[in-house]
Amino acid sequence: MKIVKIPFSSGSLGKNNGCEKAPDLLVERLRKYELNEDGKSVIFEVSEVKTDKNNFDLTFENIGNEEGDIFIGGDHSITYSCFKSMKGKNKGIMIFDAHPDLEVGTKTVDHESYLRSLIEEGSVKKENVVLIGVRNWSKNELEFIQRNKIKCISMKKIIENGIKETAEDAMEIALNFSDLYLSIDIDVLDPAFAPGTGYKEPGGLSMRELLFFLQRISKIRNLKRVDLVEINPEKDRDDVTLDCGTRIISTFF
Repeated sequence: MKIVKIPFSSGSLGKNNGCEKAPDLLVERLRKYELNEDGKSVIFEVSEVKTDKNNFDLTFENIGNEEGDIFIGGDHSITYSCFKSMKGKNKGIMIFDAHPDLEVGTKTVDHESYLRSLIEEGSVKKENVVLIGVRNWSKNELEFIQRNKIKCISMKKIIENGIKETAEDAMEIALNFSDLYLSIDIDVLDPAFAPGTGYKEPGGLSMRELLFFLQRISKIRNLKRVDLVEINPEKDRDDVTLDCGTRIISTFF
């Protein structure tokens, strides 16, 4: 298992500065794990992408040149290059996030628009996108979802349908892809479990509920890459968000 650290927060446009510190702290905690919750050994190698907070193009190019299994940010803009560089004839992306990240972008890809950029430039088919846990969106984002028929399993739908049924539906969709990319924005969790992030949205998943999803998805045969983003140690309380992040990463061994 190879973990890639991406200490980059410039894609948050100043709204989550500090999340670049998460990769080092998460890997440090992960080294203390002997076994994960399923009893599997947590053994890994680590590399780090060279980033430049003032040069998005260079940073994204460096990210795209890095091979790995688990990518740790950093802000959600890193997913843009991590996904684009993943090979696959019919690849898809499943994203756990409180927000759809489908805003109209600026000149550079950022953490609010990276997914829209991937779709509009043809890097991922719109039917190969699955959003889970969304509970806050702008008018532009909702219109984009509806117009393009993006699969969006909101928190409201999760509660209405139940965790188990939702997880089964998500896995069924994911198995249609040749290669699956899984992206986890820590703000999919309720702030009670993950206060250390830039965009706190009440009414999210509990840590146990998220693990229920991830422990099943981790066993999907076509899962190729995972990322974890938007943890901000500077906004954390008693390191609870870092602890959640470490447990999340350990699930994929």
